[in-house]
Amino acid sequence: MENINLNTKGKEANTYDAIVIGSGITGGLAAKELCEKGLKALALERGREVEHLKDYPYAMKDPWEIKYRNLVPEEEKKDYDIQKHLYLFGQDSRDFLVKDSEHPYLQKQPFRWFRGYQTGGRSLLWAKHCFRFSDLDFEANQKEGIGLDWPIRYKDIAPWYDHVEKYVGISGNRDGIPQLPDGHFLPPFEMNAFEKHIKKRIKAQFADRDLIIGRMAILTQDHKGRNKCHSRNLCHRGCIYGAPYSSNSAALPDAARTGNLTLRPFSIVSRLHYDNESNRISGVEVIDTETKEVTDYFAKMVFLNASTLGSAQILLQSSCNAFPDGLANSSGALGRYLMDHHAYVGAVGEYSGLEDSFYYGERPASVYIPRFRNVKKQDQPYLRGFSFENYTGRNDWTRGFHQAGVGAEWKGSLSKPGAWNVYFEAYGETLPEHRNQVTLSSTQKDKWGLPLLEIDMVYGENERKMRKDMQATAVEMLETCDLDWIQPFDGGMIPGTVIHEMGTARMGDDPKKSVLNKWNQSHDIPNLFITDGSCMNSSPPQNPSLTYMALTARACDYAAKALKEKLI
Repeated sequence: MENINLNTKGKEANTYDAIVIGSGITGGLAAKELCEKGLKALALERGREVEHLKDYPYAMKDPWEIKYRNLVPEEEKKDYDIQKHLYLFGQDSRDFLVKDSEHPYLQKQPFRWFRGYQTGGRSLLWAKHCFRFSDLDFEANQKEGIGLDWPIRYKDIAPWYDHVEKYVGISGNRDGIPQLPDGHFLPPFEMNAFEKHIKKRIKAQFADRDLIIGRMAILTQDHKGRNKCHSRNLCHRGCIYGAPYSSNSAALPDAARTGNLTLRPFSIVSRLHYDNESNRISGVEVIDTETKEVTDYFAKMVFLNASTLGSAQILLQSSCNAFPDGLANSSGALGRYLMDHHAYVGAVGEYSGLEDSFYYGERPASVYIPRFRNVKKQDQPYLRGFSFENYTGRNDWTRGFHQAGVGAEWKGSLSKPGAWNVYFEAYGETLPEHRNQVTLSSTQKDKWGLPLLEIDMVYGENERKMRKDMQATAVEMLETCDLDWIQPFDGGMIPGTVIHEMGTARMGDDPKKSVLNKWNQSHDIPNLFITDGSCMNSSPPQNPSLTYMALTARACDYAAKALKEKLI
């Protein structure tokens, strides 16, 4: 993989078939798909380079070998005002997260923007849950008159789900649940004895609810040069086995092997250059993050994969005479309809049975309950629905922090597994709302002279109604499981917290209401494609990354053929 850190001269040397902006979950895949189709591609990453294996300094360290036992001192947290709220924030993960002090943004309403600026982006930190959408999801907007109808249906994307699953390696089980279509899976992780107990009790009481093993982009057997999971549950440190999928472990190395990839880290795309005469993107302007030197790169087409918020920011920065409100924004939809799931609500409990049962290792997979509300008919006082991501385990020696006791006998008791614990967290769909948007500040800029992004998003009445049911349903299901105690929880509703930002450049058949067509191609500018989360029309409760990747592979196939036929 060629790396460029210095400015180069001459348009010819800086010209490619395609430019991919961003190297995360969709950018990495776009680079791989385009390069494998014979295109010379330049991948631009605004952060540092992280090489697979080489740049995982904490991968094999024991807890006592990590500074401050993996805690980050309060003084140092000042640089991570937003990132410190991430559930896995620690010494072993913070190098894969931005310093908020160096990358500020504005919040009209509270919004947590979790970011990782490096090769691979947030694909180094994602939770790796991979679930397909169904026509229950693709048809919802049209049936309910909400937002804008998706320009595709399940049959359009199903072959590309197949394509991505076969490449990535998704462990899971074919469960036969219509609203959660089955895919091509590696063998599933195994449920533990307590999960099997919960599954049986819930199914006996609620025929429409299924507890299944999570479908994960983590290998349970060797696959395409990567090794199976060793059940350490330390994926966020970078995995030397390559078991969890990331751009770094798979897509970028595969793209590099074609000989067609040029990767340029430390590259902030400040704007896309629009040629009015040809109605095409001619190239991109890049600021070197270290030297602040500005360089132009040119290509026949551009794939914008800088993340939902990052892509919107670049298009807004690229306004010109033809598009004064943001590039490719004749519809006025750019920056609008921002969504994020709402979660951190549910119930926890404890169970003292099954004392003789345990499990091997630290399985990096949850169990999951697919959506069951408003599936066959509208049966709730709110639209759409929610799913549950659930975790179980046995209490370890740290329970001693909260229990009374002294002496050898008490200490010895802590060396044995404690009671089983369970955590049920619901993930709810958020409706697309015109008022939820991102804009550029007219007064404040970052250290590279670019306007700060301003985010204005709030959850609506539908989400608040749903949330009450999310918590009540968690309690209701756990009450069927003969637990010793159950406690509901609600951690609040701050957008961005779930890290599933969607919208801002939605797809649609009508160019007057949408930014992209059914191929993720700009209605306004034929050689511009956007396949990250910004293209989403709605936010089904399933984790969205698999859908982003399927749309990316589909768009790359279309774009490569269109380029060959000189249609773009």
